Amino acid sequence: MYNCCLIFGVFPKRKKLIPILKLRKESSDEVLKYRPISLLNVGGKVLEKVINRINHHVYTNGYINNNQYEFTPQVSTIYAVMAVKEFVEEGFRIGKVTAIVSLDVEGAFNSSWWPSILKSLKESGCPQNLYNITKSFFSQRTASLLTNIRLEREVSKGFPHGSCCCPGLWIIQYNSLLNLKYTKRTKAIAYADNLILIARGKTVREAENIAKLELGKISTWAKKKNKIQFNEQKSKVILMTRRKRK
Repeated sequence: MYNCCLIFGVFPKRKKLIPILKLRKESSDEVLKYRPISLLNVGGKVLEKVINRINHHVYTNGYINNNQYEFTPQVSTIYAVMAVKEFVEEGFRIGKVTAIVSLDVEGAFNSSWWPSILKSLKESGCPQNLYNITKSFFSQRTASLLTNIRLEREVSKGFPHGSCCCPGLWIIQYNSLLNLKYTKRTKAIAYADNLILIARGKTVREAENIAKLELGKISTWAKKKNKIQFNEQKSKVILMTRRKRK
């Protein structure tokens, strides 16, 4: 049965949403205080394992950028931290100022843009049967919310929370962000949906200008090409230098 789904590129799906209250959000009046966990049927989750074959394809063909440190085999948070540390220490040795910008995607799995993922799969040379079943996985999705009332809506983007194939599909979309044409004095490091942009220059002003230039590229990638927003409240900037500041 699963082989037939793979051959014909058909993914039957249905999910129920259960809103789970986030930690320390009890007093909030915002709807975002709930995490929409999806209850998926067992047969569908097993079929998602077939879609996970895409991970084998992209990793064996070197498609995923080496600066992605989450959902990646045999790497962890420590590798991402060490990559940042090495770039900053190199700046110290050559007497440069380094600006570190931390960006967080707002509702990453909820805002994943399906056309962008399918486009990336085509560019990676994904086998046609896996591409077709992924396209079916995205199409005609509905979500049912069961509380004191019952609601059912069509879904046009995002992943179901609880799906086993979605982390791999997310980094395929995020991969194009890491592959942007950054300057030689810039490095982008990702851990799942979190992004660290590191820019260095001879002065604070130069490092700031380089960072602004790169953030412009990231903004264009997010808004115009991937329909993604970054959470301003969780975005931070820190300056790394050994010089004495006046």
